[in-house]
Amino acid sequence: MLFKFMGNKRLFFLMFGLVCFFILMGLTLGNRGPMTWPEKFVKDSVSWTQGLFYKPAAQVAGFFEDIRQLRVIYTENKTLKLTLTQYARDTQRLNDLEAQNKRLMEALGFTERQRQANVYTYRIAEVVTMDTDPYNTTVTINLGDKDGIKENMAVMTVDGLIGRVSKVFGFHSNVQLLNEINDSDNNSKAIAVTVKGNENQPFGIIESYADTGELVMNKVEHADDMKVGDTIITSGMGQVFPKGIEVGTIASIGPGEFGITYKVMVKPKASFSHIREVFVVEVPEVK
Repeated sequence: MLFKFMGNKRLFFLMFGLVCFFILMGLTLGNRGPMTWPEKFVKDSVSWTQGLFYKPAAQVAGFFEDIRQLRVIYTENKTLKLTLTQYARDTQRLNDLEAQNKRLMEALGFTERQRQANVYTYRIAEVVTMDTDPYNTTVTINLGDKDGIKENMAVMTVDGLIGRVSKVFGFHSNVQLLNEINDSDNNSKAIAVTVKGNENQPFGIIESYADTGELVMNKVEHADDMKVGDTIITSGMGQVFPKGIEVGTIASIGPGEFGITYKVMVKPKASFSHIREVFVVEVPEVK
Protein backbone atom coordinates (compact mmCIF):
# COMPACT_ATOMS: atom_id res chain seq x y z
CA MET A 1 0.00 0.00 0.00
CA LEU A 2 2.84 2.33 0.84
CA PHE A 3 4.44 1.86 -2.58
CA LYS A 4 1.10 2.32 -4.20
CA PHE A 5 0.65 5.55 -2.28
CA MET A 6 4.10 6.78 -3.22
CA GLY A 7 3.36 5.95 -6.80
CA ASN A 8 0.65 8.54 -6.86
CA LYS A 9 2.87 11.65 -7.23
CA ARG A 10 0.04 14.15 -7.25
CA LEU A 11 -1.32 12.95 -3.94
CA PHE A 12 2.18 12.93 -2.46
CA PHE A 13 2.93 16.54 -3.43
CA LEU A 14 -0.50 17.60 -2.18
CA MET A 15 0.10 16.08 1.21
CA PHE A 16 3.59 17.58 1.37
CA GLY A 17 2.21 21.02 0.54
CA LEU A 18 -0.47 20.72 3.26
CA VAL A 19 2.15 19.79 5.84
CA CYS A 20 4.30 22.82 4.86
CA PHE A 21 1.22 25.05 4.97
CA PHE A 22 0.30 23.94 8.50
CA ILE A 23 3.88 24.40 9.64
CA LEU A 24 3.93 27.98 8.27
CA MET A 25 0.59 28.74 9.95
CA GLY A 26 1.95 27.48 13.21
CA LEU A 27 4.99 29.70 12.87
CA THR A 28 2.96 32.82 12.14
CA LEU A 29 0.18 32.44 14.72
CA GLY A 30 0.36 34.98 17.54
CA ASN A 31 3.02 35.24 20.21
CA ARG A 32 3.53 31.80 21.71
CA GLY A 33 6.59 32.63 23.65
CA PRO A 34 10.19 31.96 22.68
CA MET A 35 10.60 29.93 19.51
CA THR A 36 12.46 26.72 19.63
CA TRP A 37 15.57 26.26 17.51
CA PRO A 38 13.71 24.07 14.97
CA GLU A 39 11.10 26.82 14.53
CA LYS A 40 13.83 29.43 14.14
CA PHE A 41 15.60 27.24 11.63
CA VAL A 42 12.44 26.71 9.61
CA LYS A 43 11.48 30.38 9.72
CA ASP A 44 14.95 31.55 8.70
CA SER A 45 14.99 29.00 5.90
CA VAL A 46 11.60 30.19 4.67
CA SER A 47 12.65 33.88 4.84
CA TRP A 48 15.90 33.14 3.00
CA THR A 49 14.00 31.17 0.34
CA GLN A 50 11.46 34.00 -0.06
CA GLY A 51 14.34 36.47 -0.45
CA LEU A 52 15.78 34.41 -3.28
CA PHE A 53 12.51 34.74 -5.22
CA TYR A 54 11.61 38.29 -4.15
CA LYS A 55 14.76 40.09 -5.33
CA PRO A 56 14.72 38.73 -8.92
CA ALA A 57 10.98 39.27 -9.10
CA ALA A 58 11.39 42.87 -7.89
CA GLN A 59 14.15 43.46 -10.43
CA VAL A 60 12.05 42.06 -13.24
CA ALA A 61 9.07 44.16 -12.14
CA GLY A 62 11.30 47.24 -11.95
CA PHE A 63 12.67 46.51 -15.43
CA PHE A 64 9.20 46.42 -16.95
CA GLU A 65 8.24 49.53 -14.98
CA ASP A 66 11.26 51.34 -16.42
CA ILE A 67 10.21 50.28 -19.92
CA ARG A 68 6.72 51.66 -19.30
CA GLN A 69 8.19 54.94 -18.04
CA LEU A 70 10.42 55.15 -21.12
CA ARG A 71 7.37 54.73 -23.33
CA VAL A 72 5.56 57.48 -21.44
CA ILE A 73 8.59 59.80 -21.70
CA TYR A 74 8.98 59.03 -25.42
CA THR A 75 5.31 59.81 -26.06
CA GLU A 76 5.50 63.05 -24.06
CA ASN A 77 8.71 64.05 -25.83
CA LYS A 78 7.14 63.40 -29.24
CA THR A 79 4.08 65.47 -28.27
CA LEU A 80 6.28 68.33 -27.02
CA LYS A 81 8.32 68.33 -30.25
CA LEU A 82 5.15 68.47 -32.32
CA THR A 83 3.78 71.30 -30.17
CA LEU A 84 7.07 73.20 -30.43
CA THR A 85 7.11 72.78 -34.22
CA GLN A 86 3.55 74.06 -34.51
CA TYR A 87 4.37 76.98 -32.22
CA ALA A 88 7.45 77.91 -34.30
CA ARG A 89 5.41 77.67 -37.50
CA ASP A 90 2.60 79.80 -36.08
CA THR A 91 5.12 82.35 -34.78
CA GLN A 92 6.79 82.58 -38.20
CA ARG A 93 3.41 82.96 -39.89
CA LEU A 94 2.44 85.70 -37.43
CA ASN A 95 5.73 87.53 -38.06
CA ASP A 96 5.19 87.28 -41.83
CA LEU A 97 1.65 88.62 -41.51
CA GLU A 98 2.80 91.50 -39.31
CA ALA A 99 5.58 92.37 -41.77
CA GLN A 100 3.16 92.18 -44.70
CA ASN A 101 0.65 94.34 -42.84
CA LYS A 102 3.36 96.92 -42.18
CA ARG A 103 4.39 96.96 -45.85
CA LEU A 104 0.79 97.30 -47.01
CA MET A 105 0.19 100.18 -44.59
CA GLU A 106 3.28 101.91 -45.98
CA ALA A 107 2.03 101.22 -49.51
CA LEU A 108 -1.35 102.72 -48.65
CA GLY A 109 0.28 105.87 -47.31
CA PHE A 110 2.53 106.01 -50.37
CA THR A 111 -0.38 105.84 -52.83
CA GLU A 112 -2.23 108.55 -50.93
CA ARG A 113 0.79 110.86 -51.12
CA GLN A 114 1.36 110.12 -54.80
CA ARG A 115 -2.28 110.71 -55.60
CA GLN A 116 -1.88 114.26 -54.35
CA ALA A 117 1.43 114.75 -56.17
CA ASN A 118 0.48 113.62 -59.69
CA VAL A 119 -2.19 111.96 -61.81
CA TYR A 120 -0.46 108.60 -62.22
CA THR A 121 -2.15 105.32 -61.33
CA TYR A 122 -0.09 103.01 -59.11
CA ARG A 123 -0.94 99.33 -59.62
CA ILE A 124 0.31 97.30 -56.69
CA ALA A 125 1.76 93.87 -57.56
CA GLU A 126 3.43 91.04 -55.69
CA VAL A 127 6.81 89.64 -56.67
CA VAL A 128 6.35 85.93 -57.37
CA THR A 129 9.89 85.03 -58.47
CA MET A 130 13.26 86.74 -58.45
CA ASP A 131 16.23 85.81 -60.61
CA THR A 132 19.36 85.96 -58.46
CA ASP A 133 21.74 85.77 -61.43
CA PRO A 134 23.96 88.86 -61.10
CA TYR A 135 24.14 89.13 -64.90
CA ASN A 136 20.39 88.91 -65.43
CA THR A 137 18.60 90.62 -62.59
CA THR A 138 14.87 90.43 -63.19
CA VAL A 139 11.80 89.84 -61.08
CA THR A 140 8.42 88.47 -62.04
CA ILE A 141 5.23 90.13 -60.81
CA ASN A 142 1.67 88.79 -60.72
CA LEU A 143 0.20 91.40 -63.08
CA GLY A 144 0.11 90.94 -66.84
CA ASP A 145 -1.64 91.77 -70.05
CA LYS A 146 -5.07 91.01 -68.60
CA ASP A 147 -4.43 93.72 -66.00
CA GLY A 148 -3.49 96.33 -68.58
CA ILE A 149 0.25 96.10 -68.00
CA LYS A 150 2.42 97.13 -70.94
CA GLU A 151 6.11 97.00 -71.72
CA ASN A 152 8.35 99.86 -70.54
CA MET A 153 6.01 100.88 -67.73
CA ALA A 154 8.01 102.18 -64.78
CA VAL A 155 8.14 99.99 -61.66
CA MET A 156 8.90 101.28 -58.18
CA THR A 157 8.61 100.57 -54.48
CA VAL A 158 7.62 102.96 -51.71
CA ASP A 159 11.28 104.06 -51.61
CA GLY A 160 11.84 104.84 -55.27
CA LEU A 161 12.31 103.62 -58.83
CA ILE A 162 13.57 100.05 -59.25
CA GLY A 163 13.14 99.36 -62.99
CA ARG A 164 10.74 98.88 -65.87
CA VAL A 165 8.48 96.20 -67.32
CA SER A 166 10.57 94.35 -69.91
CA LYS A 167 8.17 91.56 -70.98
CA VAL A 168 4.44 91.11 -70.58
CA PHE A 169 2.56 87.81 -70.52
CA GLY A 170 -1.07 86.99 -69.93
CA PHE A 171 -1.00 86.76 -66.16
CA HIS A 172 2.45 88.01 -65.17
CA SER A 173 5.27 90.30 -66.29
CA ASN A 174 9.05 90.49 -66.08
CA VAL A 175 10.67 93.56 -64.56
CA GLN A 176 14.20 94.64 -65.46
CA LEU A 177 15.84 96.22 -62.41
CA LEU A 178 18.01 99.32 -62.49
CA ASN A 179 21.08 97.34 -61.47
CA GLU A 180 20.90 95.65 -64.87
CA ILE A 181 21.20 98.92 -66.78
CA ASN A 182 24.14 98.77 -69.18
CA ASP A 183 24.99 101.48 -71.68
CA SER A 184 26.27 98.83 -74.11
CA ASP A 185 23.01 96.86 -74.01
CA ASN A 186 20.42 98.01 -76.51
CA ASN A 187 17.66 96.43 -74.44
CA SER A 188 18.45 98.63 -71.48
CA LYS A 189 16.65 101.93 -71.27
CA ALA A 190 18.60 104.97 -70.13
CA ILE A 191 16.87 107.21 -67.61
CA ALA A 192 16.64 110.95 -68.17
CA VAL A 193 16.90 112.57 -64.75
CA THR A 194 17.08 115.92 -63.05
CA VAL A 195 17.44 117.35 -59.54
CA LYS A 196 14.38 117.58 -57.34
CA GLY A 197 13.54 121.21 -56.76
CA ASN A 198 15.04 122.23 -60.07
CA GLU A 199 12.90 120.11 -62.40
CA ASN A 200 12.88 122.58 -65.25
CA GLN A 201 16.55 121.95 -66.01
CA PRO A 202 17.51 118.54 -67.49
CA PHE A 203 20.76 117.47 -65.87
CA GLY A 204 21.84 114.11 -67.27
CA ILE A 205 21.14 110.48 -68.10
CA ILE A 206 21.60 107.39 -65.96
CA GLU A 207 23.16 104.84 -68.28
CA SER A 208 24.76 102.14 -66.14
CA TYR A 209 25.14 100.54 -62.73
CA ALA A 210 28.57 100.47 -61.09
CA ASP A 211 30.15 97.71 -59.01
CA THR A 212 30.01 100.08 -56.05
CA GLY A 213 26.22 99.75 -56.01
CA GLU A 214 25.67 103.21 -57.46
CA LEU A 215 24.00 104.40 -60.64
CA VAL A 216 26.21 106.27 -63.10
CA MET A 217 24.78 109.56 -64.32
CA ASN A 218 26.57 110.86 -67.41
CA LYS A 219 26.30 113.80 -69.81
CA VAL A 220 25.91 116.36 -67.05
CA GLU A 221 26.85 119.65 -68.63
CA HIS A 222 26.38 121.88 -65.60
CA ALA A 223 27.08 120.76 -62.05
CA ASP A 224 26.89 124.15 -60.37
CA ASP A 225 23.24 123.71 -59.40
CA MET A 226 23.68 120.30 -57.76
CA LYS A 227 25.44 119.06 -54.66
CA VAL A 228 26.02 115.82 -52.80
CA GLY A 229 22.84 114.72 -51.05
CA ASP A 230 20.44 116.19 -53.63
CA THR A 231 17.57 113.94 -54.68
CA ILE A 232 17.58 112.77 -58.28
CA ILE A 233 14.21 112.23 -59.98
CA THR A 234 13.08 111.26 -63.46
CA SER A 235 12.67 114.21 -65.81
CA GLY A 236 10.14 112.55 -68.11
CA MET A 237 12.15 113.39 -71.23
CA GLY A 238 13.11 109.83 -72.06
CA GLN A 239 9.60 108.80 -73.18
CA VAL A 240 9.86 105.69 -70.95
CA PHE A 241 10.00 106.76 -67.32
CA PRO A 242 7.37 109.33 -66.30
CA LYS A 243 8.34 112.57 -64.64
CA GLY A 244 8.86 112.99 -60.92
CA ILE A 245 9.78 109.50 -59.70
CA GLU A 246 12.59 109.50 -57.12
CA VAL A 247 15.65 107.54 -58.19
CA GLY A 248 18.30 108.22 -55.58
CA THR A 249 20.61 110.78 -54.00
CA ILE A 250 23.87 112.23 -55.28
CA ALA A 251 26.85 110.43 -53.74
CA SER A 252 29.66 112.19 -55.61
CA ILE A 253 30.33 114.58 -58.50
CA GLY A 254 33.42 114.29 -60.68
CA PRO A 255 34.75 114.94 -64.20
CA GLY A 256 33.28 112.90 -67.02
CA GLU A 257 34.70 111.69 -70.30
CA PHE A 258 37.34 113.96 -71.84
CA GLY A 259 36.71 116.48 -69.04
CA ILE A 260 33.91 118.13 -71.01
CA THR A 261 30.96 116.93 -68.94
CA TYR A 262 30.52 115.72 -65.39
CA LYS A 263 30.01 112.25 -64.01
CA VAL A 264 27.63 111.95 -61.07
CA MET A 265 27.32 108.84 -58.91
CA VAL A 266 23.80 108.30 -57.58
CA LYS A 267 22.98 106.07 -54.62
CA PRO A 268 19.62 104.36 -55.31
CA LYS A 269 16.87 105.04 -52.83
CA ALA A 270 15.24 101.64 -53.33
CA SER A 271 16.76 98.26 -52.57
CA PHE A 272 17.03 95.73 -55.38
CA SER A 273 16.93 92.70 -53.08
CA HIS A 274 14.21 91.12 -50.94
CA ILE A 275 11.47 92.88 -52.90
CA ARG A 276 7.96 91.77 -51.92
CA GLU A 277 5.52 94.33 -53.34
CA VAL A 278 6.00 96.84 -56.16
CA PHE A 279 4.00 99.51 -57.97
CA VAL A 280 3.59 99.62 -61.72
CA VAL A 281 3.19 103.26 -62.73
CA GLU A 282 0.41 103.80 -65.25
CA VAL A 283 0.48 107.19 -66.97
CA PRO A 284 -2.86 108.50 -68.33
CA GLU A 285 -2.97 108.62 -72.10
CA VAL A 286 -2.95 112.09 -73.57
CA LYS A 287 -6.16 112.72 -75.53
